[in-house]
Amino acid sequence: MDALKERILREGQNLGRGILKIDSFLNHQLDAALMEEVGAEIAAQFAATKPTRILTAEVSGIVPAVMAARALGNIPTVYARKHKPITMMEPVFVDAAPSHTKGGEVMLMVSPEFLHADDRVLIVDDFLASGKTIDALARIVKNSGATLVGIAAVVEKSFENGRNALAYWNVPIMAAATITDMSDGKIELA
Repeated sequence: MDALKERILREGQNLGRGILKIDSFLNHQLDAALMEEVGAEIAAQFAATKPTRILTAEVSGIVPAVMAARALGNIPTVYARKHKPITMMEPVFVDAAPSHTKGGEVMLMVSPEFLHADDRVLIVDDFLASGKTIDALARIVKNSGATLVGIAAVVEKSFENGRNALAYWNVPIMAAATITDMSDGKIELA
C-alpha cells in the first residue's frame, strides 16, 4: 500500500532496538481514511477464506481490525483484553505474550461469549514483529475450537522473523507494509 508506505517514511521514527513510532496515524492518533484503506486491503486478501470473526489485541490493533471487519461485511471484531474487567466472567481464554514496547509480559484474555468453535477467525494486528503476540492470539483461537483462517498486520518488521515463527499455523499471512531494515536509524521498506 503506497499511502501507508509514504506515511511510514514521512512520519515514522526509528527509536532504536527495532521500535518504530507511528503514533501520528496508528498507535496514538488515528488516520481513519488510511486505516479504512488498510482494512479494505486486508479484506481483499482474505475474503476467500470466509472469516466470520476478527480477533486482535487491544489497543492499536482495534481500528485496523474494525476497518477490515467492515470491509468484510461487518463481521464481528473481538479484541483480547490485557486487563480483566469485572464484566468478564470466568472462565476465559487466556494466553501470555511478551510486549516489546511495554517491556515484560502481557496477558491476553477473550471471553468465550465472543469466540466460538464454529468461528472462522482472521487475526489482524498493528505490527508483526517477532510474532509472539499474534502467536498468543492464535493459541487462543485454537483453544476456543475455532478455525484460524489467516493473519494480517498493518506493518511487518521482516527482520524480526515473525512470519517464519508463525509459519507452523499454516495459514496465509499478509502485511500492508513491510519494513526490511531499521539498523543505523534508517527505515527501509520492501
